[in-house]
Amino acid sequence: MSGMVAERADGPFAHPSLFAHSALFYRGDADYLGGTVPFILDGLAAGEPVTVAVPRWNLRLLRAELGSAAEQVRLLDMTEVGRNPGRILVGVLHAAADRHPGRHVRIIGEPVWPGRTELERPACARHEALINLSFRGRRATILCPYDAANLPSAHLADAAQTHPVLIEEGQRRDSHRYAPARTIARTNRPLPEPAAAQEFTFDLPRLHLARRFAADAARRAGLTVARTDDFTLAIGELTANSIRHGGGSGRLRVWIEHGLLVGEVRDAGRLADPLAGRRPATPRQLSGRGLLMVHHLADLVRTHTGPDGTTTRAYLRL
Repeated sequence: MSGMVAERADGPFAHPSLFAHSALFYRGDADYLGGTVPFILDGLAAGEPVTVAVPRWNLRLLRAELGSAAEQVRLLDMTEVGRNPGRILVGVLHAAADRHPGRHVRIIGEPVWPGRTELERPACARHEALINLSFRGRRATILCPYDAANLPSAHLADAAQTHPVLIEEGQRRDSHRYAPARTIARTNRPLPEPAAAQEFTFDLPRLHLARRFAADAARRAGLTVARTDDFTLAIGELTANSIRHGGGSGRLRVWIEHGLLVGEVRDAGRLADPLAGRRPATPRQLSGRGLLMVHHLADLVRTHTGPDGTTTRAYLRL
């Protein structure tokens, strides 16, 4: 599976030949190994750094099949490093590429697996769409496996819209549904209202009280001390962003949903950059790390922005 595929243009998502992004639809272990192992070995033979971030059960398969060659590959458990789909772009993909500046890299990233919830699906699809924008012009070949035998068909449809090339049963084909800009627009929808929530309105003089409100809610929900700190810090970053960029005030709501503690911050700001919070921070960067921090701390982040303002939700597992 050597070489790169020339990929079709889609406005700002046009792909120079330096970058390739493909989805592998596999059915069973043999199909999985047949699609991933040659990709890895061809990269190693070409002297390209290879990073593999897949769920732990597939990581075990690859280690066993690669044998001693596995020692030359950076192997990551995606269920840990990619638990929040919003942190994969910076924490996994850019981290892999930035470790080798000026070199072409190969990456296998499997962000979707059976067990991902319907709540997580839009975040996964958005992540895959944003790869095409974020890696435009980078020297990288990214392969994203999808368990076609066990995933809901909606995830496979998302993959066809976010990957210019699809690989199935050893055959490569252009995805005629490729339209990542549509995925980004489709996943920017108003978030459903909670059944019940505690609410706190804040402005600059009450900003510290918003953090206290979040901390108290986390403790009542039963989060550990460390995770209470994470939740409080995430909400602190979001409320501070509301002061700086959202008109100077906002509304904080907290509730429990499906075993998750949810903190929502709503303000009058407009989030125009789809990659906000998903760009690596530079060593000298003094600001603009707030959303990046939230993605790092939370198990899931969902955002909706529109003419009336922006709503961001940070989810932490109880």
